[in-house]
Amino acid sequence: MTSIAISTSGLTRDFPSVRAVDDLALEVPAGIVFGFLGPNGSGKTTTVRILLGLVEPSAGSATVLGHDIVNEADAVRAASGALMEQAGLYERLTAEENLLFFGRAAGMRSADIAPRVRELLGPLDLYERRGELVGTWSRGMKQRLAVARALIHRPRMLFLDEPTAGLDPIAAAELRDDLEKLVREDGVTVFINTHHLAEAERLCDLVGVIRRGRLIAFGHPDEVRGRVGKRRLEVVGAGISNELVAEIDALSHVQSAVLDKGRLRADLTQAARIPDIVRLLVDRGVDIEEVRRGSESLEEAFLALLEGADEAGLEIAQEDPDAR
Repeated sequence: MTSIAISTSGLTRDFPSVRAVDDLALEVPAGIVFGFLGPNGSGKTTTVRILLGLVEPSAGSATVLGHDIVNEADAVRAASGALMEQAGLYERLTAEENLLFFGRAAGMRSADIAPRVRELLGPLDLYERRGELVGTWSRGMKQRLAVARALIHRPRMLFLDEPTAGLDPIAAAELRDDLEKLVREDGVTVFINTHHLAEAERLCDLVGVIRRGRLIAFGHPDEVRGRVGKRRLEVVGAGISNELVAEIDALSHVQSAVLDKGRLRADLTQAARIPDIVRLLVDRGVDIEEVRRGSESLEEAFLALLEGADEAGLEIAQEDPDAR
């Protein structure tokens, strides 16, 4: 039976001008990468602060690694690592001095910190540069060191708030590889706040979509795509006419069909049967050269979810500066 790393029930947090988290119910299994997706101001950061026991909920309850976030907040923080908006590093110290400091602050014995520094910085390609002042490093190097800082005391839970923000594509890819290795080799559960949907699609085992404090979707990225996303069909061939495209467009499971440079491009519902459409084209005399099928990206599905939530009438409140 899979253990649960995070469980919330009715979790709510009110600020004077806004409900930042609204009746949140989540169950995140241990040993996965979970992506918490939402636009700025949706309540992602407030949720993490609540889970870390830094902000008390207005209502509801939650546990992290079996510890109650209110009554056992110290135990939650001891078992967790966190990288929030800032890297949280001392730039006038070396990389090694930073990790020594944070290791001692976490209650580690000095004799245990040095081998842990090597263990963390080696795979990050930072060990040979451990004696350099952090202030001289690039943002990507600082961000990777900040992840090491969050992991110095061997937490079983890692919270990351927009971990690749501001990183170049190479540095972001390296950090994603590091996180995947953590989960695979060390069994760490990773909770990532992000609005970078392509990143979530590549990295996350499960995602939750939050909008104005409410959870509006939860599941594997493919499931989230399938819930609201469209399937795509592109047919290349001779004999595709405007009249035939109009006939395809009128089919019940075709949302739209257009003729683009001699190619049929169609958006389909999940119920559409592509072989039936191809058969219709052949029956109408189309000489088919190529059939391509695909689906919307997670980003497109995410935008559709947000639009649907707005149409469903989620109350719009002025954003509280602390409700992020």
